[in-house]
Amino acid sequence: MAPRKRSGRGISFIFCCFRSSDHPEITYRLRNDSSFALQTMEPTLPMPPVEELDIMFTELVDELDLTDKHREAMFALPAEKKWQIYCSKKKDQEENKGATSWPEFYIDQLNSMAARKSLIALEKEDEEERNKTIESLKTALRTKPMRFVTRFIDLDGLSCILNFLKSMDYETAESRIHTSLIGCIKALMNNSLGRAHVLAHSESINVIAQSLSTENIKTKVAVLEIMGAVCLVPGGHKKVLEAMLHYQKYASERTRFQMLINDLDKSTGRYRDEVSLKTAIMSFINAVLSQGAGVESLDFRLHLRYEFLMLGIQPVIDKLREHENSTLDRHLDFFEMLRNEDELEFAKRFELVHIDTKSATQMFELTRRRLTHTEAYPHFMSILHHCLQMPYKRSSNTVQYWLLLDRIVQQIVIQSDKGQDPDATPLENFNIKNVVRMLVNENEVKQWKEQAEKMRKEHTELQQKLEKKERECDAKAQEKEEMMQTLNKMKEKLEKESSEHKQVKQQVVDLTAQLHEMSRVRPLTSSPLWPSSLPPTPPSPPPLGLALKKKSIPQPTNALKSFNWSKLPENKLAGTVWTDIDDTKVFKILDLEDLERTFSAYQRQQKEDAIDDTLSSRHKVKELSVIDGRRAQNCNILLSRLKLSNDEIKRAILTMDEQEDLPKDMLEQLLKFVPEKGDIDLLEEHKHELDRMAKADRFLFEMSRINHYQQRLQSLYFKKKFAERVAEVKPKQWVMSHTSLLSAIRAGSKAVLQSSSLQQLLEVVLAFGNYMNKGQRGNAFGFKISSLNKIADTKSSIDKNITLLHYLITVVEKKYPEVLHLHEELRDIPQASKVNMTELEKEINTLRSGLRAVETELDFQKSQIQQTGDKFVSVVSQFITLASFSFSDVEDLLMEAKELFSKAVKHFGEDTDKMQPDEFFGIFDQFLQAVTEAKQENENMRRRKEEEERRARMEAQLKEQRERERKARKAKESGEEGGEFDDLVSALRSGEVFD
Repeated sequence: MAPRKRSGRGISFIFCCFRSSDHPEITYRLRNDSSFALQTMEPTLPMPPVEELDIMFTELVDELDLTDKHREAMFALPAEKKWQIYCSKKKDQEENKGATSWPEFYIDQLNSMAARKSLIALEKEDEEERNKTIESLKTALRTKPMRFVTRFIDLDGLSCILNFLKSMDYETAESRIHTSLIGCIKALMNNSLGRAHVLAHSESINVIAQSLSTENIKTKVAVLEIMGAVCLVPGGHKKVLEAMLHYQKYASERTRFQMLINDLDKSTGRYRDEVSLKTAIMSFINAVLSQGAGVESLDFRLHLRYEFLMLGIQPVIDKLREHENSTLDRHLDFFEMLRNEDELEFAKRFELVHIDTKSATQMFELTRRRLTHTEAYPHFMSILHHCLQMPYKRSSNTVQYWLLLDRIVQQIVIQSDKGQDPDATPLENFNIKNVVRMLVNENEVKQWKEQAEKMRKEHTELQQKLEKKERECDAKAQEKEEMMQTLNKMKEKLEKESSEHKQVKQQVVDLTAQLHEMSRVRPLTSSPLWPSSLPPTPPSPPPLGLALKKKSIPQPTNALKSFNWSKLPENKLAGTVWTDIDDTKVFKILDLEDLERTFSAYQRQQKEDAIDDTLSSRHKVKELSVIDGRRAQNCNILLSRLKLSNDEIKRAILTMDEQEDLPKDMLEQLLKFVPEKGDIDLLEEHKHELDRMAKADRFLFEMSRINHYQQRLQSLYFKKKFAERVAEVKPKQWVMSHTSLLSAIRAGSKAVLQSSSLQQLLEVVLAFGNYMNKGQRGNAFGFKISSLNKIADTKSSIDKNITLLHYLITVVEKKYPEVLHLHEELRDIPQASKVNMTELEKEINTLRSGLRAVETELDFQKSQIQQTGDKFVSVVSQFITLASFSFSDVEDLLMEAKELFSKAVKHFGEDTDKMQPDEFFGIFDQFLQAVTEAKQENENMRRRKEEEERRARMEAQLKEQRERERKARKAKESGEEGGEFDDLVSALRSGEVFD
């Protein structure tokens, strides 16, 4: 009988049989090429009736092990064609009748060969005959009818093959017989019934894995291909992991994958065999990492891959590139690509781009940061503490303690919610009592505990004594240092006052002598002391507001998103930083076309729109949005939660919400979206385009039409919240001393006054605002510093993830690199932003009152008769002397800090009566934090873009290469025989299965 033709090497149709939990089912693809046709023959017997023919044809089709789809194709053939096929099949069966057509023959031969365990006594001809018999069995399992495979399984032929594999001696294991036996198992698995039988056998995969101990490369490659393909079969992945654990014990390996890494790194000197083996190993490793639980679980993939990385696979992979083999390189690329993707995904959990798993410091810091301020943190500290106490000696077996701890943590990480472990090394394989009993006996445990307890007590006592002495020394040293500083300051102040006193005294003496001399020469009344004519007073400059001219600002060709800033009145510009800023020169440097394209007011259609809507979207009217992006987005969210129309909201406002449509929390949110004057001006410009307005813009426009809308809304909110109002503000605890608080104000004030980077940045921001805003909101000569924190509210119309702040940083990095020193120049701002001047003055007044109370008590005690041993007067007198000077120093610092702060506030055109240090410096501190975050986001976006481009290039190259190889392989293998399991192995070998 001619062998049946099976499908080509394609893999796309294979997985349909592996999706269910039923036994895997082989499918056969019928050839569609014109070169394949049934041979025309004339049946020697007359065709029976159709009903009888269908019964006979059904029996024939059942033997072919076809899927329902292909069975239907066979039954759809005409009756004449069915009769031709049936007669042809029966003729082949008659011609092939003989002993070798029955499974019993091969089973007897296998048992006989297994009984003779050695090849030493065999002649070469006998060895060839044995190998020929096994090869004949392999061919029969592939080509014989289904009843042959069924009979072979019923007679337990698989156990005969496995017993032969288990009983082989070294010579047989290294011979071609071993390879042929593995081929028989592979041929059996090429049949759905046979594959199910192999996978259901209790030790089949374990025995197959034992064959990895051979030095025969062909045998080893065949075993790896079978096990790699089994990983792709439902339920097969864990069987393979269990088989590798079995092999570890069988071969006495240190770890289950140690042999694979050794073979990857080993050089045999035979290029073809070496590449074949290393390709099979890499395909098996990729199947192990990407299949089974690894399809869904990132933690499981990381768990298995780390096992390979610990064995040193990465440097071996780098060395394998030297072979320059396209198939091997494909497997290496897949390994590294999957690793990069998993590590990137894992790093995202911690909002990072990369985690260095070789750095114990970084991994500890990430774990500490993750658990800090959680209920798990004390247990984490307990684990670290006990790890420090765990014993370890190089010459003993104490490493088993660490192995046990490692396995416990591994199982916790990878086990499912139901407690199922997808790996083959669960904790129950380890008996803790046996491990402890093996390492130490009870006496050693008792002795060790007593010694540890004794050392712990001694260490605790010494630690307590040391801490007590350190505290005493620190207190004495601090007291001495403070006293010396105070005395030095008192000395300097006294010397300064003495010097000033001498100078004043000398000036008085000189002036007296001068007056005496003048009175002697001429009478005092006739000779005035001051000259009669003073130099003319220079004319005062005209008001700055009158001297300023309208700026020449380029105008955008289309409407832009607004920068929601607050312009500085022109009458407040005099003497500020804005008089030194000229933003018109910035326009010559900026790419205005790019700025206009990035922040266009018209919202663009997103790329994610469905293809079906593409044509219809061309006819839709573009939405007009002039409100800044973040404000509009938040307003849309609020309106969607409120679930009221604009008319219903207006009615509720006008009727003071008599129907209770507006909850209190919604009113609080509505207060955040009161139309501002700038919003109203912009909306009024586009009131003729009411139908085109975006949802948020339409809402703000209609609310602005309500008379005193804001006051009404505030009154309604106050009415609803009145019963719940409580005091919410509590005094803050000082985290710094009063002196350092004042120093922070002084340092922060000097920083903003002297920062050239800040001045340059303000100039660029001013140019941005003047270009993007028009009308009353534009042509500004300065802006309030609070506008800095509104820069991020303006979003790009191209990418909603990009704000004006991101764009500003990009421009600054390219055009004004000196501004990058901003954080260094303003490093004192964070501390200054923590100071509340009102609270500080209140605290200083409290100190003043307390000091006066102590002085009063001191005066009273001085008037009393001192008793023996009473040192109040002496001690307090010394304290009052030092404390009074220290407090005087604080008052001087307060005055100096106020003057510097007032100068800094005026420098930016702000109101000194309303601006407090925490508010003023807090604006800069918030802006600096936003700049840092935006810079990091820019860097992340840049890296993500580079990674996507690199991955796209790699995938395009791999796709092109696979397509070329697929075409070449298709042309080469056209007409060859094969089965589904063969196709699966072939796809695994070529890497096509990982596409």
